[in-house]
Amino acid sequence: MYMRSEREWAKHLDFMLWDVVCLQIAFALGFTLRLGPGLLYLQPEYRALAILYAFLDLLVAVVFNTMHDVLKRGTYDEIIQSAKQAILVLLFMALYMFVVQKGIFYSRLMIFYTAIFHFLIGFVVRRAWRSFLLAIGVGRSRSTMFLVAHERDLRAILSNAKKAGNIEFSGLVLTNRDAKGKRIAGIPVVANLSDVADYLRREWVDEVLICSQRVRVPIPPDKNAADQSKKRYVNLVDLCCEMAIPVHVRLAFTNVSGKSFTEKIAGYNVLTMAANYASGLQIAIKRLTDILGGIVGSLIAILIIIIVGPIIKYKSPGPILFKQTRVGLNGKQFQMYKIRSMYMDAEERKKDLMKQNRVSSGRMFKLDWDPRIIGNEILPDGTRKTGIGDFIRRTSLDEFPQFFNVLMGQMSLVGTRPPTVDEWESYEYHHRARLATKPGITGLWQVSGRSKITDFEEVVRLDMEYIQNWSPALDAKILLKTVRVVLFGDGAM
Repeated sequence: MYMRSEREWAKHLDFMLWDVVCLQIAFALGFTLRLGPGLLYLQPEYRALAILYAFLDLLVAVVFNTMHDVLKRGTYDEIIQSAKQAILVLLFMALYMFVVQKGIFYSRLMIFYTAIFHFLIGFVVRRAWRSFLLAIGVGRSRSTMFLVAHERDLRAILSNAKKAGNIEFSGLVLTNRDAKGKRIAGIPVVANLSDVADYLRREWVDEVLICSQRVRVPIPPDKNAADQSKKRYVNLVDLCCEMAIPVHVRLAFTNVSGKSFTEKIAGYNVLTMAANYASGLQIAIKRLTDILGGIVGSLIAILIIIIVGPIIKYKSPGPILFKQTRVGLNGKQFQMYKIRSMYMDAEERKKDLMKQNRVSSGRMFKLDWDPRIIGNEILPDGTRKTGIGDFIRRTSLDEFPQFFNVLMGQMSLVGTRPPTVDEWESYEYHHRARLATKPGITGLWQVSGRSKITDFEEVVRLDMEYIQNWSPALDAKILLKTVRVVLFGDGAM
């Protein structure tokens, strides 16, 4: 996961602050409607609640990105996002009341009224502020975009521009032929490569979009040059920069999946592309969640080890914890911990069982019934018997020592499952994308019925779906589903 240095949520900080104001007004109205007129902020308990409301409102806007594309979305989308903002704040407030056991001190009807007013007032104010910003020119279409392109690319360029809906081309230069004075696809060809430099110098051009690679154009020789008859050629991008004309350059690699943005690296303006990115705040929230969950999970792991450890020792002499080298974030190897559920010679016996592997590609190893598991044996009558190893695997108790890895920062609560070294060495190029995020104890494919998925490509698809759509909210959703999976054994191995 790439951490973007720019705070994406701060782009619409004005809308976020307006929503805080709307929520305070909604709180005052809810208070008045339920308890009658009064000086709301002079009462300490309600003043504290108002501060909490402001904090929760900003938290929801940042974590759940409810202000995304607020200038572009239509009325229906705005209704949905306004409702989402109000409902999430209401849920977090209800959770706070439950945790601190202060619900009896406040009117629940007042809290409910506040949520309704928050939705209504927030929607109206956002639409009004959006209309105001558009009226003064923020986010409006530009009417003097100058296009430089090859004629064969025009149809695709204009089609994409129409879909984007915020670009209107006022002039065109073809890089493949001289068509000055003509209209092509409804756009006037105002210059050719031989005189485009002079046109940009003397005509009204707000911005230039160059959709051809390395366009070089002639310019008059330097006045101090000895040979005044010799033409000089410069890159059109450099020329635009020299004249301080904003220039946009289409990259040669346009079919890039994931997300891209510009930033400054080592003093250079660069285009960064990644499957997804996260803000510093989102990364901090994820790590804080990992630490809190890691502490709780580690305590539970110690308790489980105390209970099942002696049984494992008795059934199969050897260490209680199993340590294995796994491949983590961006290919970094680490030692992953599990409660040992297999006999000590399990790795040696794995080669003999590869023919029974349910994952035909060999990039993961899954068996319907694994004789290497402690307590698993075939009785004389052919019956397959299971034991303690199967129990701790089926109940996912063996996974709990991975909370130690979470505390050490090698893993996360939610992520992609880390492959073994031999699995990783057999990866093709697109499989490596699974390592773009920190490995997790649980993940999207685990809660999608992991014992039923035998196609490794489907595992990769689900992992990429997680990476490309990651958010703290998605992590929370997966954690809740994981609890259900573990309690009911759905998909456990």
